[in-house]
Amino acid sequence: MITKLYASALDAIGDIKDGAVIMIGGFGPAGQPVELIDALIAHAPKHLTLISNNAGNGDFGLAALLKAGCVDKMICSFPRQSDSWVFDQLYREKRVELELVPQGNLVARIQAAGAGIGAFYTPTGFGTALTEGKETREIAGKHYVLEYPLAADYALIKAHRADRWGNLAFNKAGRNFGPIMAAAAACTIAQATQFAELGDIDPEVIVTPGIFVNRVVHTPDAQTRLSA
Repeated sequence: MITKLYASALDAIGDIKDGAVIMIGGFGPAGQPVELIDALIAHAPKHLTLISNNAGNGDFGLAALLKAGCVDKMICSFPRQSDSWVFDQLYREKRVELELVPQGNLVARIQAAGAGIGAFYTPTGFGTALTEGKETREIAGKHYVLEYPLAADYALIKAHRADRWGNLAFNKAGRNFGPIMAAAAACTIAQATQFAELGDIDPEVIVTPGIFVNRVVHTPDAQTRLSA
């Protein structure tokens, strides 16, 4: 019987090594795979490069991973807000490197990796400090910047429902970056609040088919904590 279900989050992330490049889903707390991140903190790899929309909130999840000293570099579009004090301190102390990417470019670069696109031209960022040193080109009278795909060794994402084949359905805004990250990583690990029997998830609501998912962890407590 084919199954991608792992007994625990720690088992699912257990082979992540020092220096890995990891995509982490979530738009702020929405859709952030906190249980997988907590397991990664316990596993304690070093010198990670993280690709995410933001750089953590408060002292939990992504921020806790940064605080644990596991991360050397953040690639994100929204690193700082009122409750991102962990990243702010680490960055000011030069303990973490930042590659700031406009949000549309971040999405497009991840999608390009998943689609096997070698590079693409975008007008976003042209003439700003964010694109200094990058190749540019004029096309039909408009200026563009050459951007390259963003791929990862692992993607950690959160789904609402999953089955043993790794088919995923998401909960509203919790969907955000999960589907494109799943296609852009060599190994995708998904935590799911609900676990369904094979065939019980309506194919019309499956956003990420199991071909893009390598491992699944059932984390029912995630919903309980979210609603507490």
